[in-house]
Amino acid sequence: MQDAYRPATVEQAAQDYWAQSRCFEVDEQSDRPKFYCLTMFPYPSGRLHMGHVRVFTISDVIARHRRMQGYNVLQPMGWDAFGMPAENAAIERGVPPARWTYQNIDYMRGQLKRLGYGYDWRRELTTCRPEYYRWEQWLFIKMFERGLVYRRNAVVNWDPVDQTVLANEQVIEGRGWRSGALVERREIPQWFMKITDYAEELLAELDHMPGWPEAVKTMQRNWIGRSEGIELAFDVADSDQQLRIYTTRPDTLYGVTYMAVAAEHPLAVAAAEGRPDLQAFLCECQQGQAAEAALETMEKKGMPLGVEVIHPLTGERLPVWVANFVLMGYGTGAVMAVPGHDQRDWEFATRYGLPIRQVIRPADGTAADLATGAFTDHGLLVNSGEHDGLDFAGAFDALATRFETEGRGRRRVNYRLRDWGVSRQRYWGTPIPIIYCDHCGAVPVPEADLPVVLPEDVEVTGSGSPLKNLPEFVECTCPSCGRPARRETDTFDTFVESSWYFARYACPDSDTAMLDARADYWMPVDQYTGGIEHAILHLLYSRFFQRVMRDLGLSRHSEPFTQLLTQGMVLKDGAKMSKSKGNTVDPQALVEEYGADTVRLFMMFAAPPEQALEWSDEGVQGAFRFLRRLWRQVTAHVEAGHTAALDVDALDDGQRALRRLVHQTIAKVDDDIGRRHSFNTAIAAVMELSNAVNRFEDASPQGRAVRHEALSAMVLMLSPMVPHICHALWQALGHEDAVVERPWPQVDEAALAQETLELVVQVNGRLRARIQVAADADKNAALAQALVEDNVQRFVGGATPRKVIHVPGKLLNIVV
Repeated sequence: MQDAYRPATVEQAAQDYWAQSRCFEVDEQSDRPKFYCLTMFPYPSGRLHMGHVRVFTISDVIARHRRMQGYNVLQPMGWDAFGMPAENAAIERGVPPARWTYQNIDYMRGQLKRLGYGYDWRRELTTCRPEYYRWEQWLFIKMFERGLVYRRNAVVNWDPVDQTVLANEQVIEGRGWRSGALVERREIPQWFMKITDYAEELLAELDHMPGWPEAVKTMQRNWIGRSEGIELAFDVADSDQQLRIYTTRPDTLYGVTYMAVAAEHPLAVAAAEGRPDLQAFLCECQQGQAAEAALETMEKKGMPLGVEVIHPLTGERLPVWVANFVLMGYGTGAVMAVPGHDQRDWEFATRYGLPIRQVIRPADGTAADLATGAFTDHGLLVNSGEHDGLDFAGAFDALATRFETEGRGRRRVNYRLRDWGVSRQRYWGTPIPIIYCDHCGAVPVPEADLPVVLPEDVEVTGSGSPLKNLPEFVECTCPSCGRPARRETDTFDTFVESSWYFARYACPDSDTAMLDARADYWMPVDQYTGGIEHAILHLLYSRFFQRVMRDLGLSRHSEPFTQLLTQGMVLKDGAKMSKSKGNTVDPQALVEEYGADTVRLFMMFAAPPEQALEWSDEGVQGAFRFLRRLWRQVTAHVEAGHTAALDVDALDDGQRALRRLVHQTIAKVDDDIGRRHSFNTAIAAVMELSNAVNRFEDASPQGRAVRHEALSAMVLMLSPMVPHICHALWQALGHEDAVVERPWPQVDEAALAQETLELVVQVNGRLRARIQVAADADKNAALAQALVEDNVQRFVGGATPRKVIHVPGKLLNIVV
């Protein structure tokens, strides 16, 4: 055994062994229970960052621990390889996105292997490869056949320079995040997936997912946004048209003083004819963002259309305004405005001098001051004619029944969730498998012609998709009628690739089906780990896709992920690490200086996984010092010579005490890693055991046997966190097999038995003594022993205790 700890040599040896023995390659032919451990796969940006290292290490520790517990563990890795960064890199560097992406994958794969993660690399997936995206094209066609996808015009954020649709989060202060151009709201044809068909099931199942953090489930509930309300028609005055709205507050109907519609609403478009001022305002609205969050904070603006509607209860004529806070893509594109009881409506009415009417009063009899803001709580109806005095539920039922009888409205369950628009006017993505024929319309590509392969050797300029300029891609024949046709040049939203990859890992080599029986063996994922920023979109889309695959007979399972762990960010100087802030730390440099195990140990020890981790150079150095001490501990023990067999019946008190600590630590660390995912306290417990072994100076044969057991247990317990050094130390301790093949150490219950226990004695809550009592001592026995202690007597004196609090084995508090 080498005297000094040399991480590079130690880690290369361990990695060579894992590769040669193929110990992380698994199949379905096992008598062990399965455990599928997965991390959200990375985008191949070029280099790993510390956020990657943290989440991958968390998952690897869980996977290795489960493996030691006797599970058949699958832990795969792949690449979420499509997306805008590759196109941007192509523009900046003048290389095709494919070449840049594949180079990055090669480099990052090497980094992952250098960090010692236990992946089954045979299952590696790359989403930009045709053998992968062929099957999502196939799934899209199956959804098309079932009516789960459709094409319609939709209002989107359009970047006129980059010639593409932008996600809401890519619009910054009204400008495109990359081009800086003023973003327009434009209506263009888009393909949609009908996630709303599954809204109720997606919502209801959240109540039966105990393995997910409550914060994530709450975010999904709010995003799905189930509401119960009334859909209601207002007659347009002097016209046979109607203006339909949806409201969850029919109790406030008597307080409606105006209506507001979106800039794209037919009423607004018609009213703008011949009115340049109104046309200019509609154009201004169309340059705003199409995001609800942005609308909450933006300045509320509007213009009257010169159109009125008739109030369905009072017959009053109400003005219709066009407002920049109403979106055509949400609901009906129109809202009834109740400024007395909706703050946004109140702000708008106050700005434009529109009436504000109170129709709800607080139920507790207090007054509502509408001069300072809207009263938005439920209460009792006032100024509401025959409905005065009703509460919310009573008014809801009365008005819903009335409108349903009149044929003017109906009760309706509504969802905030909208169908998923999957079209992107970008190049680097999966081609949508649709052909457009002037005679047949939109026709799906025949299954036999899949995949529709994305050309990879192209020039990307940043202005629109280059696919439009490739006649060899666009020009094709209609599969229905044989006439000339054109291929869809939009590509899928990259969330499509990440919405089913977890199932494909189970059968990555299947070339006859999207999934096969192996997916039913491995699914659902038992432990899924990733950032909370994916709490809504990725996780919700994955739940949707899993149900689609279930309904197509591809899977038995409805939910893709049983347990979900969302790790915190890695911070430096209190801020998230980012290149723009100049506060990044290169994992590769740290691995080269200290070794992968040091980086892994620091990541697991610095903070609980759900919390943010503050980077500390001193913490990294401390982790390295601990590993060097551990190396020296084992080296010193091995160099001292042969170790006798452990004879538990021959141990003295000191030997039994250390052995008791060993098995207490085994139990604690097993629970900390497996159930609590509290890796930092698990490591702290092993460090405490290491300190106890250092203090244990018994060099007798049985003393050395106890030390040998302790060191072996420490190596086993640390092996999920720092597998390389443990591989070497396990061999040095004389074990013939590799530590990676060893089970988790068993707790010897007999070793935990104690004849006496230390009891903390307090008087009026302050520590006054520590005493040794019999392990089975009851409260009276402990009190009698405590009262003879001089320091306890000093503070109790002759007083009779008013109360005695006894926590067996831990505490006795005497209250006088």
